[in-house]
Amino acid sequence: MTNVLGVLVIARNGDRTEYYQDPMTYESSYTESTALGVVQSHQLGSFLRSTYMSSSSPSYITNMKTDLVDTHEVHVHAKAGGEGDVIFDSAVALLQGLFPPNPANKIVLANETTVIAPLGGYQYVPIQTVDPGNDRSLEPWIDCPAFVQHISNVYSSSEFKATAKAAGPFFGAVRDYVFGRPTTLENAIYDYISTGYSHNKTYAHRLLPTLVEQARGFADYHENAIFSDKHVGGIGNLAGRTILHTVLNSLQRIAFNGDPLQFLLVETSYQPFISLFHMLEMIKENPELAGIPNYASALAFELRRGPPPEDRDFVRIKFKNGTRGDFETYHALGHKSDIAATEFIYRIENYAIASQKQWAAACSSGLTDDWVHNGSQNAISSTVFAILAAVFLFGMFILSKFIKSARAKAQNTRIRFAEDEVSQFHLLQSQYPDYGTLSNVGPGIVPVLTKSHFLFLVHDRTSSLSPLP
Repeated sequence: MTNVLGVLVIARNGDRTEYYQDPMTYESSYTESTALGVVQSHQLGSFLRSTYMSSSSPSYITNMKTDLVDTHEVHVHAKAGGEGDVIFDSAVALLQGLFPPNPANKIVLANETTVIAPLGGYQYVPIQTVDPGNDRSLEPWIDCPAFVQHISNVYSSSEFKATAKAAGPFFGAVRDYVFGRPTTLENAIYDYISTGYSHNKTYAHRLLPTLVEQARGFADYHENAIFSDKHVGGIGNLAGRTILHTVLNSLQRIAFNGDPLQFLLVETSYQPFISLFHMLEMIKENPELAGIPNYASALAFELRRGPPPEDRDFVRIKFKNGTRGDFETYHALGHKSDIAATEFIYRIENYAIASQKQWAAACSSGLTDDWVHNGSQNAISSTVFAILAAVFLFGMFILSKFIKSARAKAQNTRIRFAEDEVSQFHLLQSQYPDYGTLSNVGPGIVPVLTKSHFLFLVHDRTSSLSPLP
């Protein structure tokens, strides 16, 4: 028997309202959670609790605090882009099931008053949202020129065209049920049909069940073609390559005794599941995985310590498709059992995208100059702006030094008399010739006495200088 040291769980959001994604760019529309969706996520959280936080479970995480959450042991990431509001709601609901209210969640104040958290000891687990503007790990396909080109290549492929032709009768039959929406394989109208079938009683009674099943089948084909690639490091697997860094990093952290992390939850959308199934070669033995996972699905990467005398760590992969059933174990990279953690990391780490720079390179690879410019102009603009700002600040620093130096020299060379102002010094008219009146001398110019004649210098008015911007 192996001991579970820790686990990374990638969870899909629960049910939501209709959601549209542009077939060429995957820019998305607004959507929101439903009561059904948060119940599904809450059920998943309760399931994960019984699996990993019950001492009677064979997958119990050793030495983990399970009654009150320890935020050093448990970390949560949630995708903020796209259907981000729904995903955040799903993360909150899942955590309610994972760490239910506990009256022990309380504090005793200095005056000996005991205060229990609301709702019977509700546990507030921090959620780190992942905004694609700062972190591409959970939505790397947006604003990625190479991925847009990949989508175009899929649509123009002979296989896709043949499938679209075969789907013609279905799209003809479903046209009356989608109310003017484009009925083509590119548009994949399943989301509209599915949400109507689930939420609208009148629509559900009119729609033939076979049409729902066919719509799901074509949607599975469409999304599997877009978010996969025949090459592990291909652009089609971009959704898996960016989240892969999180997977590998969390496993390494769990394996390190000095790091308290034992449970990492990544709440996200369906796309990374498809890519990871292909990258880890799980599709080869399980072709049913080639499609959209159901709401509240979960993909778990368990780090397990081998049985004595084995002292190596192994990775076990489990998948639960929706709220029904239990975890099923799947094997990665051609193995028939758990894979050694060192081998797992070694074989796929080179395909992981770990930074914005690597993402920009992947999204520009193999494209023309115009594509490269369009795909990376934001990053380039930011870099140019930073350089110009640094040059500007350095120039202002040098200018300020120069001004201070000039003032200091002027102060040292200026002759001061005993009186406060030169204008108060009275000259004997007989000592010097009359030079006449200087009509062009404006305010701020005063005569300064030297050995043989007068010089006119601008009077130093430091207080009238404006500060540097």
